[in-house]
Amino acid sequence: MSRPLRVGVAGLGTVGGGVIQVLNRHAALIAQRCGREITVTAVSARNRERDRGLSLEDISWHDNPVALAADPNVDVIAELIGGADGPAADLVEAALTAGKPVVTANKALIAKHGTRLAGIAASQGAALRFEAAVAGGIPIIKALSEGLAGNGLSRIYGILNGTCNYILTEMEYTGRAFEDVLAEAQQLGYAEADPSFDVDGIDTAHKLAILTSVAFGAPLDFESIFVEGIRHITPMDIEFASELGYRIKLVGIAALSEKGLLQRVHPSLVPADKAIAQVDSVFNAVVAEGDFVGQSIYQGRGAGAGPTASAVVADLIDIARGNVHPVLMPPVDGMRGTQNLAMDAHEGRYYVRLSVADQPGVVAEIAAALRDEAVSMEELLQRPNGSGQPVSFVMTTHEVGETSMLRALARIEKLPFIAEKPEVIRIETF
Repeated sequence: MSRPLRVGVAGLGTVGGGVIQVLNRHAALIAQRCGREITVTAVSARNRERDRGLSLEDISWHDNPVALAADPNVDVIAELIGGADGPAADLVEAALTAGKPVVTANKALIAKHGTRLAGIAASQGAALRFEAAVAGGIPIIKALSEGLAGNGLSRIYGILNGTCNYILTEMEYTGRAFEDVLAEAQQLGYAEADPSFDVDGIDTAHKLAILTSVAFGAPLDFESIFVEGIRHITPMDIEFASELGYRIKLVGIAALSEKGLLQRVHPSLVPADKAIAQVDSVFNAVVAEGDFVGQSIYQGRGAGAGPTASAVVADLIDIARGNVHPVLMPPVDGMRGTQNLAMDAHEGRYYVRLSVADQPGVVAEIAAALRDEAVSMEELLQRPNGSGQPVSFVMTTHEVGETSMLRALARIEKLPFIAEKPEVIRIETF
């Protein structure tokens, strides 16, 4: 058996601790599967005195995580600090520059700096692995870069944030408002004290940027992604969606066409009978569409110590086995110069909820505003809210361009009987 692969772990939070637990518990199994032992020889974390329930005996401690890159007793770095910049970025760049492989769960880092870091890794012959950065325990990076490597992919989409999926699921099943369910998610540890990255769609966009690059061989471009979160979703929208045969999910979508590449993150009405619509609570799901394989669906736990640690260890096993291939497919110097499209290139169907005064002629004026922008109404639902109260008025449209839809909504919003800003959710039939 070859000599052990010596790992330096940066960050001893839930994931870092989980990685050490997996490596300890399954030491013999891992050695059998990859032909050599994988051992943790050095760690770095902010608080040396904290009791983490781990035995760190005979393991070197570095107060500065970047020092792991220069430790002669460390062969590979597991970066589990987090954050797009700061110590995490410094450590990863230092390690790759020194020719040491890196495994990371840091989606923000890869989304922002992944193309540049991949270039450093390639120039130094070092592996950079990030399976744990997207969808936790679902091996989606390996599926795209290996299992589906013989396919031309046209679209990839999915539920990539367990916090948002939990909130929308609970809102649907209990009828509670967003803020109420968010508070519960924070108490349960599903949402951070500052939930902005999750509920505003940023976390999903980070993951989508990574999936897009791996799937389509394009440079990582987080800034080109259209991002919209779920704060504006109400129980009323969820009820109307159900009545129309849909469920509301926060979905990340990347599609490649002859025009270019469009990446977007936003709440969507998804037909209730679709597999992705039936993914509930903290679970994630990813769907890839290839020209030979057709539709391929991956589902599982997208976050948490266990699933994320599992993905980190799988990457470490790949490195221990010597399975080294380009970080991004194709290698950085072979990436396609794909045109990134703005959201106004999107064409699709829309759900629109209006609060209108209960008076004659309302529908006719709304229809006229839609007609003037070439928007065709498909379905119409109306729900009285009591005598003298505004009426909840919901419509869905036939397929139309994003620009035309937004212009129509701007006209409608100015009509004198509109009581509040229109609520708009895109419909995805998949």
